[in-house]
Parts: sequence; structure tokens; C-alpha cells
Amino acid sequence: MRRSSVITALVWLAISGLLLWLSYEAYEHGYVRFNYPSEKQFPVRGVDISHHQGKINWQALAKENIQFAYIKATEGGDHKDRLFEQNWKNAQAVGLKTGAYHFFTFCKSGEEQANNFINNVPKAALQLPPAVDLEFGGNCRSVPEKSILLVQLKIYLELVTKAYGKPPVIYVTNDSYSHFLVGEKLENTAIWVRNIYKQPKLPDGKKWTFWQFAHQGRLQGINGIVDLNVFNGNELEFKQFVQKTTP
Repeated sequence: MRRSSVITALVWLAISGLLLWLSYEAYEHGYVRFNYPSEKQFPVRGVDISHHQGKINWQALAKENIQFAYIKATEGGDHKDRLFEQNWKNAQAVGLKTGAYHFFTFCKSGEEQANNFINNVPKAALQLPPAVDLEFGGNCRSVPEKSILLVQLKIYLELVTKAYGKPPVIYVTNDSYSHFLVGEKLENTAIWVRNIYKQPKLPDGKKWTFWQFAHQGRLQGINGIVDLNVFNGNELEFKQFVQKTTP
């Protein structure tokens, strides 16, 4: 191979590597993503946030074509998100429909976790039904058998439903839904699905209510990345959902 050909090949290899790196960096920092759901099909949009987003400029965020915010309240048996009360107050002050969520851990009982959530989230403040996050990421290393997990999850759901008057929304990944919930009868329970690659379709055909379509989005008011979500319906259907699922 001629020297010039080798140099040309190396230059193109370097350019390709640079472009690949730039694409990766753009994705990792939320400037590009896989999903861009149609605003016509999914006009109702929102975020889910926790202390990881730091101090939020809610006035700026509310101008970003979002209608709702799910805010992390608790995790496990005794953890409370340190910015929950601040985020809760500020989200409601700018007119967003707000809901609180709990991260369900594998290593605490359903009763302990329900009590943690109930003790930290006032019933009167809820505008969206409570939500429970069921996923493998960031959870305890020891994964319980499906039957054991379902017993504890159902205890949690029953206690929270009794406390707030409506059943929680269950947030799932494809893996957690397939592993624990596929085929289970979850009457009157809305499903919130994470799928950052494409529009979700649950394996048992159950309809989903919320879709987390990006976990590294960019919005004004947040200095960093944030989860982006849509509601599966139009504005009227969202209004009806809120009226139906809040006490």
C-alpha cells in the first residue's frame, strides 16, 4: 500500500473516531436522543426529578411545554429525598400537576416502604396519583423471587392505596415488567414505562399510561440532564385521568 493511501486511511479513521466520539458525547449530555415523540400524538409532557437535578429554576422549566412533574419523595424504608419538599412546593407554585414517587427496594418490606412514603407525602397536596418505581438499576444486589417480590409490592400498593384513595402508578423498565409483572392482574393500576429507544409495547398487551422516552433530556431551568415523559392521550384525557385518579 502506498504511503499516501495509508495516510488517507488513517485520516479517515481519525475523522470517523472523532465523529463517533462527538456523537457519544452529544448523547451522553442530552443534546441528541433516540426518541422524539410527536407532539400531535403526545401533547401532554412532563418530567420526573429528584435531588440529582440540583436547584431547579421552576419558572424557566414551566415554560418548556411541560404540564406535569413527578418528584422523588422516598426510597426504601427510611430514605427521603433531601429536595422533595422544596421541589414539591416550587412545582406547584408554577402550576404544574405534581405527583410524588417512591423507589421500591428489594431489601425492605412493603409495609416499611409504604409507611416511609405515607409519612413524608401529605395526602392533600397530591394532584397526580402516587407512583412507585420498580426497577433493577440502583437496587439491592439480591433479587427476590417473583412470588416474594409480588407479595411485598402488593402490600405496598394496598397500604398506599388506602392512604391516598387511589392506586399508585407503577414505573417499570422492560426488564422489571417482564420479570415481575407480565400477565399479572393489575386492575385500575396505571403503568409508566421507560423505553429510551422506541415507543413502548408491553409484552402482555397491557396499555401504558406514561412513557419515559428519554433519561438524558435537556430543558431550560435544569443545569444538567433530566428524564422526559409523555402521557398516553390528549389534554382532555389527561384532565380526566387527573380527576379520576386523585382523591
